[in-house]
Amino acid sequence: MEWNLQAESKYKKMLSKIPLFHRQITQEVVDKMAPQNAQERQSKFVEEEDIIKAFLCEVPQTFYSIMIRLMEDVGFDYKKYEKQ
Repeated sequence: MEWNLQAESKYKKMLSKIPLFHRQITQEVVDKMAPQNAQERQSKFVEEEDIIKAFLCEVPQTFYSIMIRLMEDVGFDYKKYEKQ
């Protein structure tokens, strides 16, 4: 599945800021979940919302504040996808 170039660029920038120890597992999970999210929306492209939802669903609560800070740093608008 193809990725929206702007969303992919933000995702790669965010990955580069994740501590090396966690980067590979994070990438594996998001690379799997984001396309699934896009498929559920019946989209041909992985968009920002798919990436954000993958992070929000799969990142352990322990790392939540770090993830949010990194999303803000790269310009992901995560707030509308947070569970209330």
